[in-house]
Amino acid sequence: MTTNTRKDTSSIHYRHEDAAYFEKRGLRRHAGPWSLWALGVGAVISGHYSGWNLGLASGGWGGMLIATLLIAVMYLGLTFCIAEMSPALPHTGAAYSFARSSMGPWGGFVTGLCENVEYVLTPAVIVFFIGSYLTGIFETGAAFQPIWWVLGYILFVGLNIVGVELSFKVTLGVTLLALAVLLVFWFSAFPNIDFSAWALNIGEGGVLLEGGNGPFLPMGIGGALAAMPFAVWLFLAIEQLPLAAEESVDPRRDMPKGIILGIVTLIVSAFMILFLNPSVVGVGAHALGQSGEPLLDGFKAIFGSGTAKVLALVAIIGLISSFHTIIFAQGRQIYSLSRAGYFPTFLSVTHGSRKTPHVAMVAGALVGLSIMLICFVGLGADQSSAVIGGTLLNMAVFGAMCSYIAQAVSFILLRKNHASMDRPYRSPFGNAGAWATIVIAVVTIFFQLSDATYRVGVVGVAVWFALGILYFALVGRHRLILSPEEEFAVEHSERAGPA
Repeated sequence: MTTNTRKDTSSIHYRHEDAAYFEKRGLRRHAGPWSLWALGVGAVISGHYSGWNLGLASGGWGGMLIATLLIAVMYLGLTFCIAEMSPALPHTGAAYSFARSSMGPWGGFVTGLCENVEYVLTPAVIVFFIGSYLTGIFETGAAFQPIWWVLGYILFVGLNIVGVELSFKVTLGVTLLALAVLLVFWFSAFPNIDFSAWALNIGEGGVLLEGGNGPFLPMGIGGALAAMPFAVWLFLAIEQLPLAAEESVDPRRDMPKGIILGIVTLIVSAFMILFLNPSVVGVGAHALGQSGEPLLDGFKAIFGSGTAKVLALVAIIGLISSFHTIIFAQGRQIYSLSRAGYFPTFLSVTHGSRKTPHVAMVAGALVGLSIMLICFVGLGADQSSAVIGGTLLNMAVFGAMCSYIAQAVSFILLRKNHASMDRPYRSPFGNAGAWATIVIAVVTIFFQLSDATYRVGVVGVAVWFALGILYFALVGRHRLILSPEEEFAVEHSERAGPA
């Protein structure tokens, strides 16, 4: 029930809801630091199985190394910003919450919209790749692909709905299993590598050099910068951790630990896979730059192609890990924006006994699945594969880059305008880390836009933004609710300005 309303000078209308509203939207605390670590690492780990390797075709091995170093710096800056902001603002809203407290309702909504693109489309792309693997393993026809997508969504949305305890147990289990697969690959690869002959087998202009020993930067520094969007896949989605803030036992203590442990784990794994996978005898950087299954290619070169189906089942583990954990993040992201009134409020109702945001997870899954099915029916199996695996993927990355910039700006503004805010953890990199995130993210977007495939994705994101902003301008801004994120932002706003 609405008890009263409030209007600020920006024509933003708030309403206070009674306890019954929030009782229907309750969450349950369960996660400790290792559960949070698994949530962050699990969301990213599929990018170590595939996706990153396409940057080898843009910059060669040396270019990909430089790109990975730059992107690692960006994610270090971002994660340490988040490590400071998340325990200071321990709400499920995460990026939207940070931006709301620093840039007002419009800034919060647009930032939330950026993340919404990422968390709705990323699991759609991942389940597409899962379906591709399963199609090869079980030799089903192309027309059967949508069945794999539907089954994937039903299974993992269902697991997330059953309860937060089970969800985090599954997350921890599949993340450890995905890392174990990588460890097996690393130890298996070391006796079977020849770095100079295989990792350096790309010549100027991207030609194959038989025998290797090619230049470190075959496409120059420009090629290294062009590889940056692909290096993003080695770390994409680590930023989702704060979405579990209200399900963390002690977010003020555990959130910084979880995200810092997560980024350290991913940096070690990223550089191991970058060094070893292209160096395996019989693989090489040139072939890997065109591959959709780089880790599987490495396993086949080491153990033989006769075990291909078994190895494909092993390689699918990383995709499952990321799919499951990003479904978790998708539900919490939609839930937080809905609870505050930015999205329709029915989306934030949680399960009566299990206290999971089942409506938000089902809604997000239906949107992602619907987009995939529209592409499949409208374009056919072959052409839709390129759109789902390329354009939708690029839309997710572009949305993520925009949200990174917004979160770094939020960090700078919170330090400037809310210096007295209680901060259980302070980033050792300060504003310098935030500025590094902004600069590298902008450069990454520039090189995304230089690729025609990425530009199509940007147009898709623009349409998404336009529809979202139109809804907020006409409806959402008149129906905001003083949720925990909004209450916090109002209480900490500068007394001289509007709430």
